[in-house]
Amino acid sequence: MPRRIVDISSPLMAGVASDPPHMLPEIDYVDHRMSAPRMAEEFGIRVDQLPEGEYAAVERVRISTHNGTHLDAPYHFFSRMNERLKPGGEPSWRIDEVPLDWCFQPGVKLDFRHLPDGYVATPADVQAELARIGHVLKPLEIVVVNTAAGARYGQEDYIHRGCGVGRAATLWLLEQGVRVTGTDGWSWDAPFSHTRRKVAETGDASLIWEGHRAGREIGYCHMEKLNNLEALPPDGFMIACFPVKVHRGSAGWTRAVAIFEE
Repeated sequence: MPRRIVDISSPLMAGVASDPPHMLPEIDYVDHRMSAPRMAEEFGIRVDQLPEGEYAAVERVRISTHNGTHLDAPYHFFSRMNERLKPGGEPSWRIDEVPLDWCFQPGVKLDFRHLPDGYVATPADVQAELARIGHVLKPLEIVVVNTAAGARYGQEDYIHRGCGVGRAATLWLLEQGVRVTGTDGWSWDAPFSHTRRKVAETGDASLIWEGHRAGREIGYCHMEKLNNLEALPPDGFMIACFPVKVHRGSAGWTRAVAIFEE
């Protein structure tokens, strides 16, 4: 059966506004000629003895596990998870403990591009969108949210754009059996610049990271900095988002893709 694969990952790039300034990735590109002198020295030969004076292209990177498209482990959100499911909860899973079957499941896309920047999506918003697309959630389906941030990746306003998904809406998804979600925004939660203003106005610190913190009650993972979600239909595809196995990590980079059997 023919298969079509759609890339829904953002590129890991230096020099673009993909994160707050203190979190930006750094990538040094070493080309074939730049690496040749060291290799010639290693083997005691002249550079011109290498094919056309070239050796290997290599990149040296300084990044966090939360740069680029990545899958957050429950450990990122809080030290405990599943407090609703087990008395006292349990230690949060690290990225190398996340079940791999969570990471290859049917996908569902919620189109929230019309919601304003900084808006916090509610259970009613999620339910209305599912009704609009005619989809009933099944356990372990991967739910991705297309926001206004997706089209702004790499632009100066990227981290301030798009809606977030609040605690109540996140918990509602988890109650349906969802265990992996995703967004094309910088964060599953609303952009910090908008939340900061709301906290200043209300004094309510529980608004900070409320969608992430839902993992204290029911453990889950989410992807951030997805891309190209507008190319996906509401459903009818698989998502593969296996994370890099970072020992005891809070997240792992993923080349997330949507897979269509045609």
